[in-house]
Amino acid sequence: MSGWRLIPCLAVLPLIISCSGAPEHQIVLKGGTIYDGSGGAPFVGDVAIDDDTISAVLRYGEEGGPDGLRGVTEIDVSDMAVSPGFINMLSWANESLLEDGRGESDLLQGVTLEVMGEGWSMGPLNNSMKAEMLEDQGDIKYDVTWTSLNEYLEHLVESGVSPNVASFVGATTVRIHEVGYEDRPPTPEELARMQALVRTAMEEGAVGLGTSLIYAPAFYAGTDELIALASAAGEYGGMYISHIRSEGNAILAAVDELIAIARAAEVPAEIYHLKAAGKDNWPRLDEVIGRIEAARDEGLRITADMYTYTAGATGLDAAMPPWVQEGGDKAWIARLEDPAIRRRVASEMRTPTDEWENLYLAAGSADNVLLVGFRTDELKPLTGKTLAEVAAERGVTPEEAAMDLLIENGADVGTVYFLMSEGNVRKKIGLPWVSFGSDAEALSPEGVFLESNPHPRAYGNVARLLGRYVRDEKVIPLEEAIRKLTSQPAGNLGIRGRGSLTPGYYADVVVFDPATIQDHATYAEPHQLAEGVVHVFVNGTHTVRDGAHTGALGGRVVRGPGWKSD
Repeated sequence: MSGWRLIPCLAVLPLIISCSGAPEHQIVLKGGTIYDGSGGAPFVGDVAIDDDTISAVLRYGEEGGPDGLRGVTEIDVSDMAVSPGFINMLSWANESLLEDGRGESDLLQGVTLEVMGEGWSMGPLNNSMKAEMLEDQGDIKYDVTWTSLNEYLEHLVESGVSPNVASFVGATTVRIHEVGYEDRPPTPEELARMQALVRTAMEEGAVGLGTSLIYAPAFYAGTDELIALASAAGEYGGMYISHIRSEGNAILAAVDELIAIARAAEVPAEIYHLKAAGKDNWPRLDEVIGRIEAARDEGLRITADMYTYTAGATGLDAAMPPWVQEGGDKAWIARLEDPAIRRRVASEMRTPTDEWENLYLAAGSADNVLLVGFRTDELKPLTGKTLAEVAAERGVTPEEAAMDLLIENGADVGTVYFLMSEGNVRKKIGLPWVSFGSDAEALSPEGVFLESNPHPRAYGNVARLLGRYVRDEKVIPLEEAIRKLTSQPAGNLGIRGRGSLTPGYYADVVVFDPATIQDHATYAEPHQLAEGVVHVFVNGTHTVRDGAHTGALGGRVVRGPGWKSD
């Protein structure tokens, strides 16, 4: 427990060390081990916060007097690590923050910025998209009162959120806006309108263009279409970021496509949740790394992010061919009720291919496919069971069970697939150009969130990195891990004034205990908060105090390099 002291020179307060000199700052974090985000060696010193800004950083032994910095409120953080707030490069907090703006699962790991927009963003919307969002809601219910991406982000902040929020504009979103769910290229006029939507989003503060190319209708986009959209984002300094077209059998071609888009559009590019999925593909990670580093040597700014687990999570859509999903959920479900189509889908689910990303096969068996999220009450008792278990209970094949569950659920089913190797996780953590993203919601272990089981990465991605892989296994030093959580993603995103403990930067600050920080969430019991984060400040607002959320909702919209303010 950290010690507190207020410094109005009141002799009755025993925690006051000295009454000499008037306090110069509102808050001072005293005597912590400071990791400034640069990756350099830590040092012991003080960090001062005034309003929403880091106003001073003092290194003991080289600057100032023996009392260090003075503040109206002083917090003893000796034996603690003090760092910039952590950046979640892949957040799916889009809806969870509408339900509960605290975002405790991430905030209590030190995350102060949620970056959303993996292919789908919450704007720009048209009327049919708004109606679809209202119709397709699961456990979380909300009104769609916005149209643009900027209006959505502003709505979050006006409603009250603890973390800062940012977003890519989704290539899937602008495609649906103009083309719908059809498997065809856009007309020249449609593509021009899609580019215009990207430019508007960039001017409103989007950080770049995001894609998710294994999913329909994103799967239907050609490389030329993606280059055109990425070029529009690049006009404003935005980056291209992608769940690439394959992380398994066709991963090398998918990496080549991302590099080609970066080269042609003249933009930085990042691979979402870098992985080699499926046991047969695990050895391919080395060649993937080689291709990325060759592109970097060429001068291209290619980076990646990752989560610290061997399982991924998405939906049963990633177990079925994209052609059956054309037209959206209703058309997809209607096809699955046709016996001839069911036979074809079941056959394709069992057949290895490079033509589409089949996570059902990549997992190795239905025993490695965990069902975690249903929208219908009748199916919720199946939460936490494997596809193999449900198929056995129903006396059908796993492929038939998957199709039946989609029909009964009225939409996709939340699914965890066990795909990766532990050795590859460690290898990726060690890459200097890799940062971190949870690929999950920001939740609280209560209320509507308990209706489904998230992937444990929602509660543990950062804490697992800092506890298991840094402290216990020493895969990388703590200062390097913090760089990869702070200044590196901030620089990749082109955002200003965040990611470093630098005077004049926004006061997004985390204090944590390196000796105790640890994840606790498991696949069986995922709703467990991490421990070890003691204090979190978001824009100078004390949001976590002594390991507990204060209730503060001081998060703001963080905008990208193309933002044109009013």
